Amino acid sequence: TTPAWRAQNRDRTSGPQAAQPPCRESVYMENLERIIDVGRGLVRGDLLLKNCRIVNVFSSKIEEANVIIANKKIVGIGDYEEADTIIDLEGAYLLPGFIDAHVHVESSMLTPFEFARAVGPLGVTSAIVDPHEIANVLGHDGIKFMLESSKNNHISLYFMLPSCVPATHMETSGATLLAEDIGYFMEKKWVKGLGEVMNYPGVLAKETQILEKIQLAKMKNSDGHAPGLSGKDLNAYVATGISTDHECLTPEEAMEKLARGMRILIREGSGAKNLDALIGIVTPQNCNRFMFCTDDRHPEDLANHEHINYSIRRAVEMGLDPMSAVKMATINVAEHYNIPRKGAIAPGYWADLVVVNDFKHFDIKKVFRSGELIAENYTFLARAKGEDPVNLRGSVNVGYFDRSKLTVADRGKSIRVINLIADQIVTTESIEAPTVVHGNVVSDPARDLLKIAVIERHMATGNVSVGFVRGFGLKHGAIASTVSHDSHNIIVVGVSDDDMERAVQELILSQGGKIVIDGGETKALLPLPIGGLMSRLGLPEVAAQKRTLEAAARALGTTLTSPFMTLSFLALPVIPHLKITDQGLVDVIKFDFVPLFVE
Repeated sequence: TTPAWRAQNRDRTSGPQAAQPPCRESVYMENLERIIDVGRGLVRGDLLLKNCRIVNVFSSKIEEANVIIANKKIVGIGDYEEADTIIDLEGAYLLPGFIDAHVHVESSMLTPFEFARAVGPLGVTSAIVDPHEIANVLGHDGIKFMLESSKNNHISLYFMLPSCVPATHMETSGATLLAEDIGYFMEKKWVKGLGEVMNYPGVLAKETQILEKIQLAKMKNSDGHAPGLSGKDLNAYVATGISTDHECLTPEEAMEKLARGMRILIREGSGAKNLDALIGIVTPQNCNRFMFCTDDRHPEDLANHEHINYSIRRAVEMGLDPMSAVKMATINVAEHYNIPRKGAIAPGYWADLVVVNDFKHFDIKKVFRSGELIAENYTFLARAKGEDPVNLRGSVNVGYFDRSKLTVADRGKSIRVINLIADQIVTTESIEAPTVVHGNVVSDPARDLLKIAVIERHMATGNVSVGFVRGFGLKHGAIASTVSHDSHNIIVVGVSDDDMERAVQELILSQGGKIVIDGGETKALLPLPIGGLMSRLGLPEVAAQKRTLEAAARALGTTLTSPFMTLSFLALPVIPHLKITDQGLVDVIKFDFVPLFVE
């Protein structure tokens, strides 16, 4: 019951004639009446923010005024003076809360609960989450875990259902999700549509299962993922109803997709960074078709205060007008994904707000979510709301494994080699002469030619695929991970077969994680027991473990910015050009397996 009802009925709260508590509709009506009174200035509000410079995404102007909040919503902008709590912003800028347009929470290695505590102080009050990673490991149970863990959270997490589990037929995942499997979740309130349709060759080939999923989401949204797709094939892909893309690498690619009606998500993550290449094509005239997303952000970046706030600051540094940058992080996302009453500062909108000092330094001073101050000066303040229901089964299931599984007998004069591209998840292919010792092809650190292997870890099938990669720069040792997009089998790269074997065996014992081995010794281990993807710890602990891990990898000789992020994408057979899965080398352009040895 409400305080008003109790006051009016204090003498009639027992006995046969006792008044009944008001129904939900009458409480809502009472809230509306109070909102009207507060908006008109007749009664006090809950929170008053004074002396604001409001970034108005509707008028595209800066408005100097006070903002009054009641019942978790903004109810007025103007010369309000009274509220239960008054905060003087002293001329600071007041922005709508940021909305990440596409993120895989699992890549932060944090649970949804800890992810919210990590990004809330960075101004993120909502996010569009694709639980694609854990779905590939644990299927229906993985999606349910993410949804349940996001309830009553410190920020609002909305979901796009994974469209490609597995991503392709050329890998072994922990689950297969058909249209009827994800249909169970599609009508849920927090589900906004179908996640990135990365199997674009399957769309063009009219594969029944992927078309059924697109059809399932026809009343909502379908996200895209089609790097390099162009011309008539792009026309066909977009015509199915797929409406976004976050894989554009060049301005030309982004402009073509923009012209065909797609909304472009400019990604700035830990492994793939596209903002610098693309931000120049955004103008005040077309900025409503652009959004910011992170896709994948590692814990050390979050600990360094880098998320959507970094994208806004960097875009402004590169010459984009601040108003356009703010729109790309707020109202554009809310309107595209049909998130009502978010993404703007206006009467009736949820009081999700960010206070910054200026657009040059873009220091975040305060963050409000539904009118509650949840963070100040990058420190999380909100009350704890619960813990994640960690009740998932173990997910690392590998049969007998030893170094003999990594042996590559010499069978030709040339081999295919995966070549890395700095700060990108795309690769190229080269043909190289192998280094042979005692009849076996081995790693050759002098040529930066290292052995790479993928070991199936879901069904204990015994699948092991071995190839070679250039670009890691390791001089000794090995690194391995149970995070390898998208099926998340164990992936390992190294100089020594012995160290590679030890790395894989240690990950089996720990039931998931990331590891650095040198000389048979574990130099660093980041345990990820939840699906082999997420830790049970908070951001400070995970970030510290990750820093130790990266330092240990650099001690082996690598110069990559994010060696483990780079490693994780080498098993993704939908991103060109040459990749490796547990079933073999994949030419993504041909969308087929290719042999290691070349005639």
